[in-house]
Amino acid sequence: MPIRLREPIPPFADVPDWVNGAIDKSELKGRPVLVHFWAISCYLCKEGLPFVNEWRDKYAEPYRLQVVGVHSPRSDKDKDPETVRGAIRQYDLKHPVAIDNDLTITDSFMNEYVPAYYLFDAEGQMRFYGAGEKAIRMVEQRLHKLLGPKP
Repeated sequence: MPIRLREPIPPFADVPDWVNGAIDKSELKGRPVLVHFWAISCYLCKEGLPFVNEWRDKYAEPYRLQVVGVHSPRSDKDKDPETVRGAIRQYDLKHPVAIDNDLTITDSFMNEYVPAYYLFDAEGQMRFYGAGEKAIRMVEQRLHKLLGPKP
């Protein structure tokens, strides 16, 4: 079972391999955060990556949304860092992405699925969790609810 609503964002510790810069939990204070778990072998994950990019760009200003990707391998085939880096380039992921081959972040979130989406408010409390195809349709709705009208 994943972390529960209103629980604090877990740390992003002990992951040595980051693309586009490592993120520390302390850097996220005062910002809404979308944490996206995905895997290169997951077709549905790849289908969702353009949406994640769109949300990253659309809500960066004025809302200051921070997107953090976590590549969570589903099998040993998913653990090749160069293949993951290639997918990050191919799908134009410009936000920080952890290559979580040891499942450190995945375990701290108690996450079992890909794709999975965790949305945290500016105080660092989880406000939404969703996984799978239906979650993709719900993330933007929850972003609107969390972020409110443009200032």
